Amino acid sequence: MRKGSLLLVILLALTACSSTTKQSFPDAPNDLSTLTWTTCHDKFQCATLKVPIDYSDESVGQFDIAVIRYRDPNQNNRIGSLVVNPGGPGVSGVEYTLSAQYIVNPDVLERYDIVGFDPRGVGASSPITCLSDVEQEASLISDPKPDNEAEYAQTLKDTQDFIDKCIAKTPNLAHFSTRDAAKDMELLRQALGDKQLNYLGFSYGTYLGTLYAQLFPDKVGRFVLDGAVDPQISFEQQTKVQAVAFDQALANFITDCHKQKNCPLPKDATPAFFTELFNKVSQTPLTVGDRQITEGLVVTGTASALYDDVSGWPSLRIAIQEGQNGDGTTFAQLADSYNARESDGRFKNNENDANVIINCLDWQQSKTNDQIKSAADSFKKLASVFGPYVAYSGITCNMLNEKIHAPQWINNKISFNTATPVLVIGTTQDPATPYEWAKSLNSYIHGSHLITLKGEGHTGYGRGSACTDDAVDSYLINGTTPAKNLICTQ
Repeated sequence: MRKGSLLLVILLALTACSSTTKQSFPDAPNDLSTLTWTTCHDKFQCATLKVPIDYSDESVGQFDIAVIRYRDPNQNNRIGSLVVNPGGPGVSGVEYTLSAQYIVNPDVLERYDIVGFDPRGVGASSPITCLSDVEQEASLISDPKPDNEAEYAQTLKDTQDFIDKCIAKTPNLAHFSTRDAAKDMELLRQALGDKQLNYLGFSYGTYLGTLYAQLFPDKVGRFVLDGAVDPQISFEQQTKVQAVAFDQALANFITDCHKQKNCPLPKDATPAFFTELFNKVSQTPLTVGDRQITEGLVVTGTASALYDDVSGWPSLRIAIQEGQNGDGTTFAQLADSYNARESDGRFKNNENDANVIINCLDWQQSKTNDQIKSAADSFKKLASVFGPYVAYSGITCNMLNEKIHAPQWINNKISFNTATPVLVIGTTQDPATPYEWAKSLNSYIHGSHLITLKGEGHTGYGRGSACTDDAVDSYLINGTTPAKNLICTQ
């Protein structure tokens, strides 16, 4: 099944605008916001939180939200709970929290219960279901972009098929937005018994945290938003900014590669090398045994490697070297890791389906499919490598929203205040959440403090910068905010 128009939603973490209406919630736990903890995964506790499917009509029913908690055996002077979100949308917060001892530094771990949850539609929380494993595999290996009228027509057909399957397999599909998940977090705060929500969100998790802060500003405790998303940027502009950022990360990789002894690139290589590589693979896929590693997988593997210069860039050098001999082993490993694909072809979770649907429910899409098609060349001009692969992504969201008529919100708020100053972290060469988004979010949340990390890769905390880590730890433990516009290096 071919879905070139879906690649962006799966490949890059995009988000959208939100409502500015402040939700009224009770301060005391109600019948929904209660947690019964049981021991799980040896040293953890698990519980299920009941939340309304539709906050405007609770008679529709309830979703089950999976929650997990880790309490350090050496905990002392407990501050409260620290709710964490790893990004996505679609990434399991429960699975992420199983690595609680590596999410924050030991001093922070001793002061907080680390709490993770699968947002509605994700993992074990009333999951969104669209494709079978076989169908998912077919989608990921298919041609990732339309190059002519026939391929464009096939894109429309296959995208509609995907949407129809999502609707058929997932009840209440209109109610999996990030705005609803932010409301769920307020019920989680109540159930945890914390007066304010302490939160550490990465990438898409910053968008989830921003919506929570906007809906419940007086409940904001110690809030860290790392790898910031701009909540006001338009759908098309988000897409273009990210494509440009990934192209820039690729250029930075090339510059660095030429400094390495094992660089497989020609000395005069430019980003056009990758366009040529993708085109070659589209005609003659790489192989791993009897498995074909197609253009879609090589594009995904390349983008995945750009998230982290420490481990991703060396892997990309190896992948390119292998690819010159027709071997797709490392490209496959990079793509499979990103797509949550097991070696036997099964997928670990519903991450890919959830990513598409939640992003589309969040986006404010104003262009028709024909307008998207007409604007495709502008993406290539701005970002010659990744631009063509993201230009058609809005088609998926158009088709979903035409079918289910999901509520749409317009964010017309310039800025807002929170009870506690928020920390925003932006990495200057971050390809997935470009640095300019951190600056925008810093302006959007009045009184927030921006930490700028000069370096490569996605997000900043826990990536080797003592300056960044110390500032975050001091804030979480003591409530001490860093100097405004703190600049750190890796």
